[in-house]
Amino acid sequence: MAITYEDYYQTLGVQRSASTEEITQAYRKLARKLHPDVNKAPDAQEQFAKINEAHEVLKDAEKRRRYDMLGANWKAGQEFRPSQGAQNMNFHFRGGPGSGGFGFNASGFSSFFDALFGQDTGQGGGGGFGFDLGAGGPGARAAPRHEPRVTEHDLSISLEEAFHGATRNLRLTADRSARSERSLDVRIPPGVTEGSRIRLKGEGGGGTDLILKISLQAHARYTVEGDDLIAEIPVTPWEAALGAKVDVDTFDGRATVTVPAGASSGTRLRLRGRGMKGKSGRGDLLIRLRIVVPESMSDEERALFEKLRDVSDFRPRER
Repeated sequence: MAITYEDYYQTLGVQRSASTEEITQAYRKLARKLHPDVNKAPDAQEQFAKINEAHEVLKDAEKRRRYDMLGANWKAGQEFRPSQGAQNMNFHFRGGPGSGGFGFNASGFSSFFDALFGQDTGQGGGGGFGFDLGAGGPGARAAPRHEPRVTEHDLSISLEEAFHGATRNLRLTADRSARSERSLDVRIPPGVTEGSRIRLKGEGGGGTDLILKISLQAHARYTVEGDDLIAEIPVTPWEAALGAKVDVDTFDGRATVTVPAGASSGTRLRLRGRGMKGKSGRGDLLIRLRIVVPESMSDEERALFEKLRDVSDFRPRER
């Protein structure tokens, strides 16, 4: 079966020589723009899934190495045929963000990702199909593969699913035909993190175990540090100067934080027990303040700022 080549570097808008840091920066910028929570365009979810797939590969040194083995001569949209061994087991995921509706298989990723990374593996190793390193592009030859002992697939989930837990429905087919399809509900426990593995005994086909490796999608408002959630909230200059009580939305519902008088941009506030579920209990929600000013002001507002400028002896650059 011919599979369309995906140019992950082009998807993220980076050079093939880009560092991991540059790749992650490009991904986060696009994620903030394309996240379905903030982008209501009809194709936003599809584009968001594509950048998640590209980042999943290029952020991982081993996956990136295997992807680069294809060579730079392949172009987005070209077709090639993986080895027959790479087509034996097909996984479709339903029941969560980014998991269907536009031709993505195996945890919301494309058939290209599925063929290259998502197939039977040895002892926790890679998967998919191999290539002759000398080929460097179209015509690359499939390398022989060893008998698998486990089947490993990447499962991309939202941060909300990781926080609350979720159930994903997997449709597994042994030969890409509906005649051999079977359905399996997988429970994702609350508190799973990037790289967590869920092992399903005997569900990988051919008597192998199925291992689902968790990948967390970027969130429009939160990032994760260990068991802590990090969020940035905007505050006005007068809230920062005078102090204020500010409402913030959390995965547990709305909460109120107290902004201390004299706060600066970057000040962190802590809501204990509002983070991810961890081995020793819940982490915290860390709120990072960002002071913003009005993009446009009335004459009265401008006059007040000018008066403050004239009467204040605050000179932060002279401290």
